Amino acid sequence: MADVRNLTPGYLAFWRERHVCTLTTLRPDGTPHVVPVGVTYDPEAGVARVITGKGTRKVANILAAGPEGARVAVCQMHKARWATLEGVATVRSEPEAVADAESRYAERYERTPRVNPERIVIEIAVDRALGNA
Repeated sequence: MADVRNLTPGYLAFWRERHVCTLTTLRPDGTPHVVPVGVTYDPEAGVARVITGKGTRKVANILAAGPEGARVAVCQMHKARWATLEGVATVRSEPEAVADAESRYAERYERTPRVNPERIVIEIAVDRALGNA
């Protein structure tokens, strides 16, 4: 397990590369829900972000956990390299939060996300990092 306040340059560089990730949330019955997503990571703020539609199962799972948020994990891999960020996720819908997350997504994935008036942001306050990157 890596210290999230002192991640290696290689680990941080891996989170800037263009990779599809997975987001794992827990359904209300406790079973895992794993879906592919795009993730951006801001190590200075300790926040990972996922843009998505407000009507998705992943959002419903996070909201069902209550106002304090839900424990989640995002993971990416490429060949033998992998990295996981864990933390508490909350849902944000403020236009400035959505615009910021869209901008970060466009930078990492080198494409502007499609227009979605129902878009929200899942923000993960990262408190654990694991990996071999």
